[in-house]
Amino acid sequence: MSGMRVRDLGIRIGTLPSGPLDAITDVPGVRVGSVTLIDGNGPLRRGHGPVRTGVTVVLPHEGRVFDEPVFAGCHRLNGNGELTGLEWIRESGRLTTPIGLTNTHSVGVVRDALIAAAVAERDERELFWSLPVVGETWDGLLNDINGFHVRPEHVQQALDRASSGTVEEGGVGSGTGMICHGFKGGIGTGSRVVPEAVGGWTVGVLVQANHGRRERLRVGGTPVGERLGHERVPIPEDALGGAGSIIVLCATDAPLLPHQCSRLAQRCALGVARTGGVGEHWSGDLMLAFSTVRQGVPPSEVGAREEPVTVPVTMLVDTYIDPLFDAAVDATETAILNAMLSAETMTGRDGITAHGLDPALLMKTIRELGG
Repeated sequence: MSGMRVRDLGIRIGTLPSGPLDAITDVPGVRVGSVTLIDGNGPLRRGHGPVRTGVTVVLPHEGRVFDEPVFAGCHRLNGNGELTGLEWIRESGRLTTPIGLTNTHSVGVVRDALIAAAVAERDERELFWSLPVVGETWDGLLNDINGFHVRPEHVQQALDRASSGTVEEGGVGSGTGMICHGFKGGIGTGSRVVPEAVGGWTVGVLVQANHGRRERLRVGGTPVGERLGHERVPIPEDALGGAGSIIVLCATDAPLLPHQCSRLAQRCALGVARTGGVGEHWSGDLMLAFSTVRQGVPPSEVGAREEPVTVPVTMLVDTYIDPLFDAAVDATETAILNAMLSAETMTGRDGITAHGLDPALLMKTIRELGG
């Protein structure tokens, strides 16, 4: 990882301040853990490598999510992708599991491993069900994706590593083999804090960025992608058309109800658009937003006999929701740019190379364009 980020370059996205880490973990209770799998070089040998993949998990609070679900909502910009468990989120308005991220062909492994981890925490006679939320983007250009290198133990390691501190970014975890706007992509994060007058809440975003066309790339509104074409920074041939996907996870400590979470998720799509993404036909652009406020909603366990008939909940008045929308857009744009700036050049299978976005070249291009 280069460690370079948007705010290190003095690029200002929006007017709201970021949190201390400029990360999803600025939202109290949210934890992130990753396991990166890199092995081998040269020609592709299915089942042997080269391996450029991994897994990332996001935990919405310090407790067991099934026992203390949180309100959540989702949005689809374009649907050529997968984020499991969304039907139950749409139906119930609740997030009941940790969130896993990985490559397209490892979703099932990660999903099953999250169930196994939950089962291991419970009595063997307890009636228990789980519909884990697991998102994917395709890393088959750099990775031996059909070799199925992500295994259950990697998911458990990511869970064990999950922390509330600095988030690994770039070509790490589930973002290891991803490509964004023709540059090396991966995991990125950002946050914004709304004014105290409207709650002082934090909105944090984490993306798995594997989408976009080079010529459409914008940074703070400056059309840098038009100047950074294939002749200046080579684009992997099969990435020229912009096929790809992005998963956006948005957390906030504002007291939102499910329909408000869905509205927040929808605004994250505007952050994707501001960097030049349009939700191309072959792209899976899926957004999930959740409030970390634990409202005392019971877990709806099978056979439960003592659940209350009603529970009181707190809701943000919609008059004051616009600053959260601003924060979601700005934090998403920041997270995408951080994913690219943090990702170093990577060579994967068959010698295919995805070049990192060089910070010095980016700033030179912005100055050339008067940005």
